[in-house]
Amino acid sequence: MASRDGEKISNMMKEIAVAKGRISINSRAFLVGEDLCVIISGGDSPHIGCVTLSVPRPSLSYKNKISSTTSILNLIGHKDDEAAKYVSETLASRLNKNVVVTCGIHVDNIKPEEIHITIELIKELTDKLMESLVNRKH
Repeated sequence: MASRDGEKISNMMKEIAVAKGRISINSRAFLVGEDLCVIISGGDSPHIGCVTLSVPRPSLSYKNKISSTTSILNLIGHKDDEAAKYVSETLASRLNKNVVVTCGIHVDNIKPEEIHITIELIKELTDKLMESLVNRKH
């Protein structure tokens, strides 16, 4: 399946895991026709805490750049929206695809420094997902 810039998206499901200390995050990404669905879970109690939908669109600031618009459904009391939004918007903009992300990461008694680790792991996970989804032509 084609993406922008002549890159090709693999049809297979992709599984990626990242971890540091007590924090572990897993993901599964599936193509659904031309769209992408990503499930992110982790910590002591994986769950569904948030669902995002990002739709690619031309950037409002840069003529030749793709950006995205995101809708968020967040369960009451959950704080997974920032992680889900980051992954969803990043993949939608880079792949020029509609992207749904469901995210639920819960770490018991998480410390402030572990929250920072979680954010860094989400960024690492997103980069690894992008790399695994795109086969660059050589």
